[in-house]
Amino acid sequence: MFDPHLTNHLLRRNRYKLRWWLVGCGVVILYVWAFNYFFVSPTGFRWRALYGDPKYPSGYEIHGIDISHYQGDIDWDRLRNAMIERCPVRFVMIKSTEGAAIVDSMFKTNFYEAREHGFVRGAYHFWSNKSDARQQAYFFLNNVRLDEGDLPPILDVENIPPDVDIEDFQREILTWMHIVEDRYHTKPILYTYYRFKEQYLSDSRFDDYPYWIAHYYVDKMEYKGQWKFWQHTDAGKLPGIKGYVDLNVYNGSYYDLRRLTIRKTVAPVDSVSGSTPDSTSLH
Repeated sequence: MFDPHLTNHLLRRNRYKLRWWLVGCGVVILYVWAFNYFFVSPTGFRWRALYGDPKYPSGYEIHGIDISHYQGDIDWDRLRNAMIERCPVRFVMIKSTEGAAIVDSMFKTNFYEAREHGFVRGAYHFWSNKSDARQQAYFFLNNVRLDEGDLPPILDVENIPPDVDIEDFQREILTWMHIVEDRYHTKPILYTYYRFKEQYLSDSRFDDYPYWIAHYYVDKMEYKGQWKFWQHTDAGKLPGIKGYVDLNVYNGSYYDLRRLTIRKTVAPVDSVSGSTPDSTSLH
């Protein structure tokens, strides 16, 4: 016998199930889109190569890497003979400091070994939003001694505090750059990733600084301004290094790279006492 009440109940239950099924599908689609947009997209940052093996950009012969304690103990003898697209690894960027209190645990070893094995080396400071610019600048200067033939100091900027005005943030970055530039009499290199550069550092006051741009899984650099280094993947594999390593190219010749290096050394001076640190602690 036909029961209209039962039929209506079944229809309502089916509509309820369908509604929740559609909501669930919408949530999944939104999650997949957001995950792809923020982490996997070509301009995303620091995501392992879901697109397969890293593609090496064409037209560049000067290759290099950047390293930190995440790479662990490196076999430098093997790394010295490593080749990328039949070209030797020429330069190594090394994490030195972070914020106003952290020295990378492998910095001393990596910095020494890079020079001993014939690489052009550089040291980068990882920007922290927990310390002001002056503290971070002097902390870098007191823990890193760059020598003749080393790349200029490098500032790695990857994030901005949510409650800080962009102009104030830019002023802090410039403060770090100016303090370090005054010490070494050379313009520091500014590292950031493509999207961050476009959103937060597109200001003419930064135009004079050499740029090191991170931009992954693209065939060519999309940043339209002047740049010196391009970090094109974080999923490189090289002999002597366990796991992944960031790969970079230099936008110029090896002669140009050498010309970019420091020509005159300056001993760091403690910002409080005015004393020069023991150089043995800086290598």
